[in-house]
Amino acid sequence: MMLKILLPAEILLEQEVKKIVAEAENGSFCLMPNHTDFVATLAPGLFTYERAEGGKELMAMDVGTLVKKGSDVLVSTRNAVRATDLGKLKQVVVEQYDILDEREKMVRSASAKLEASLIRRLVELK
Repeated sequence: MMLKILLPAEILLEQEVKKIVAEAENGSFCLMPNHTDFVATLAPGLFTYERAEGGKELMAMDVGTLVKKGSDVLVSTRNAVRATDLGKLKQVVVEQYDILDEREKMVRSASAKLEASLIRRLVELK
């Protein structure tokens, strides 16, 4: 199967694989090459695949959509990170979420300043 993982700004992965295990909203599932065509909404969690030449890869994936049609598997997600083992994957995910948490704090602070400025100007107009 040809696995293609799309993020909003890039193609994260395009690789020949022989097995995929992912998490949907109603539980985990496995796709093999002769699996029927399939569409699933992915839940945040682990996404694993076995490369055609051997070896297993791990990913942590945000919500997304998986479409299998023929030998093509297309995954579209907001965010995904790869690692060689579960321990490294956990470390990468924690680092990514720390960065996102900092950005979220900055956005909230900027939003609060804008709201305060808007209210102050509305009061001045009265």
